[in-house]
Amino acid sequence: MSETEATSASRPAWRFNRPEDDDQPSLREVNASIAVPTSGAWFRRLFAFMGPGYLVSVGYMDPGNWATDLAGGAQFGYTLLFIIMLSNLMAILLQALSARLGIATGRDLAQACRAYYPRPVNFVLWIACELAIIACDLAEVIGTAIALQLLFGIPLIGGAMLTALDAFLVLLLMNKGFRYLEAFVIALLIIIFSCFAIQIFVAAPPAGTILHAMFVPSSEIVTNPAMLYIAIGIIGATVMPHNLYLHSSIVQTRAYERTDAGKRDAIKWATADSTIALMLALFVNAAILIVSAVAFHNTGHQDVAEIEDAFKLLSPLLGLGIASILFAVALLASGLNSTVTATLAGQIIMEGFLRLRIPNWARRLLTRGIAIIPVVVVTAIYGEKGTGQLLIFSQVVLSMQLPFAVIPLVQFVSDKKKMGNFAIPRGVAVLAWVVAAVILILNFKLLYDTIFGIG
Repeated sequence: MSETEATSASRPAWRFNRPEDDDQPSLREVNASIAVPTSGAWFRRLFAFMGPGYLVSVGYMDPGNWATDLAGGAQFGYTLLFIIMLSNLMAILLQALSARLGIATGRDLAQACRAYYPRPVNFVLWIACELAIIACDLAEVIGTAIALQLLFGIPLIGGAMLTALDAFLVLLLMNKGFRYLEAFVIALLIIIFSCFAIQIFVAAPPAGTILHAMFVPSSEIVTNPAMLYIAIGIIGATVMPHNLYLHSSIVQTRAYERTDAGKRDAIKWATADSTIALMLALFVNAAILIVSAVAFHNTGHQDVAEIEDAFKLLSPLLGLGIASILFAVALLASGLNSTVTATLAGQIIMEGFLRLRIPNWARRLLTRGIAIIPVVVVTAIYGEKGTGQLLIFSQVVLSMQLPFAVIPLVQFVSDKKKMGNFAIPRGVAVLAWVVAAVILILNFKLLYDTIFGIG
């Protein structure tokens, strides 16, 4: 029996398995392109797998998070820290499952959906994914445009138009190699982390109060529609649906042994990578809300919800002259970083669901163009205040798309017929379905309140 036949025989059966699905690996231009040591110190092996988790973590601290975290901190103090912690724990679990799917099956989540679900279902899932990417792109356009305005005085409409050029930045980095892309992302993450570490140090928030708010939930989160709206926006901004497709693909850039032992080892290191990276995202998200609570909620500025207002008030309220500059620099780094993950996710989703390949620059300009139009229209009609509301709304749209990614993921990794020996244990499966149920319930609650005008 040949190696190809042996591999096909050992692969778990999928309902609508198409032969051509196995011929095209996910992100084939970089698939298995990064060497992994098979022996040596543990930190060398961890370092080899470090990268995908940080690309994924970008989506958990993009400009959309800033809007929801700022609004949550200013209006409700530290109360929503519990939601940030909860959503981060959800993210750690779901991203671990995403990495497991990609490594165990050799398929990303989009390819897995195409191999299992009938064509009409796949079409709906693809549309939902595209809407999620557009919503994410919308947040990136607004965040980057605002940062350019704050730092260099570029008008919002002009800044939004300039963001179209980032397609060529991603193309340049991809051509150099996937490690260059990861290094670029990690460098910008270090800038974001450093900016907020300084602000947290200056703000000197009460540690006891923060820990209580982070681990002890308040019933008001569910009973107060305004707080629930922001809370679901935080979940939508944190547990990003397209990240689940992204992670299941980019973990396959590592050249681990495609045997059961090699895959099991790769799952361990990939999970460690994403967990460490997402703890960094937790710090950044919590820091934004905490700084907002200290600077605005505790000083009678509870109405601050716009990034521009936060920029103007941070330095005088915190008593640090460069606080506002640090804030804007971190926002710009966040916007630039987010373009990388959105580009990759768009490519993965289009290729996985449709088996359609178009040039990366064309794909990026297409999605970015769709995101630029509403920003330009809203800015022209409603001014800067309108973009802030549009930013928060984009995160609620993201949250609404979550079930379309979470449910297929949990279904696949729980099924032994598809995952073989790599199916998750029953206890983990129950926890994963609970997470999916919580996401669904919160989304239906928000939808009900929105339709009937509650609050």
